[in-house]
Amino acid sequence: MNATLLPCDQPLMSAFDTALLDLDGVCFAGTDPIDYASQSVRAAREVGMRTMFVTNNASRPPQLVADKLTGLDIPTDPTQIFTAAMDGAAVVAQMLPSGSAVLPVGGQGVMEALADEGMRIVTSADDHPAAVLQGYDASVDWAMMSEGAYAINNGAIHVATNMDATLPTERGFALGNGSLVTAISHATRVEPIAAGKPLPGIYQRALARCHGENPVAIGDRLNTDHAGARDSSIASLHVLTGVNDARDVITAPAQWRPTFVHTDLRGLTEPHPEVDVTVNAEGDVVASVAPIGEYPAAQASVHEGELTVDGIGSLSHPRELSLNEYRAAIAAAWAWADIHGPLADDVVAHVSVKA
Repeated sequence: MNATLLPCDQPLMSAFDTALLDLDGVCFAGTDPIDYASQSVRAAREVGMRTMFVTNNASRPPQLVADKLTGLDIPTDPTQIFTAAMDGAAVVAQMLPSGSAVLPVGGQGVMEALADEGMRIVTSADDHPAAVLQGYDASVDWAMMSEGAYAINNGAIHVATNMDATLPTERGFALGNGSLVTAISHATRVEPIAAGKPLPGIYQRALARCHGENPVAIGDRLNTDHAGARDSSIASLHVLTGVNDARDVITAPAQWRPTFVHTDLRGLTEPHPEVDVTVNAEGDVVASVAPIGEYPAAQASVHEGELTVDGIGSLSHPRELSLNEYRAAIAAAWAWADIHGPLADDVVAHVSVKA
């Protein structure tokens, strides 16, 4: 896929037929809504775009997720939700016949997903489950995790709904499912089978469920949302309302790079500019971003390993950039990295972006 940011001369909501939207860090942060999320999703739906919410959070069943979104002014039906618990249960169902005993290490989201796949839910390793499906829930404790470990040590398959190390909340980043999965894996010495992002299966299953054909994935995490989109050959939009910040995007390795960037979900409702990258004989890079809409043209360059934005200066000091200046910095940094290797750690300091 793209080695740099790609242009789109019309709003993404018109260029693509389906939005595969992450939840935590994109539509809300814990219990708090995120600015412009509701307006942008509503605008996309008004022009006929399908919206499917695809999340690595396995704690809530689809109805509760839909209720939460509806309460945040994003009216949603449970059929528009696809969770990592549903993906993990689908993985279990591919390996085991219907009616097999499965021990959930998780909450209602995991249990409902297993039931929907025709699995028989058990609560003890003494019931000889054929698999353990582990997904994040606040109710997961030592006793539940130990029961899973007993079952796995007795031969049960260990499936994880996802491997996210952290979970964004309104207070910051809490322990995610991947951290809890690692505890059981450490105790059992059994490598789990992972579902969820960044594996392509979750996007493929979500897309099939909503009958979309030309999707764009929207997310805040580079190593899950955007790595998964790349592995699925799906275009993606990164937003700065969650886990990964502007510095992370500027320094992103090739396998994590998004196709489009914006500060928030307004990126779904806007066109995206042309980006031109040139490299001289010495290997210096210049990236120029064309003006588009309310955003003026911008230019950035890398010379002898130093990243500079025209009119702003070196990014080795904290800077506030406009959206197109941010795009120019991304394009210049990515092109340099593809030729010379990653920029040094001290070349890019904290970057904030205003749109």
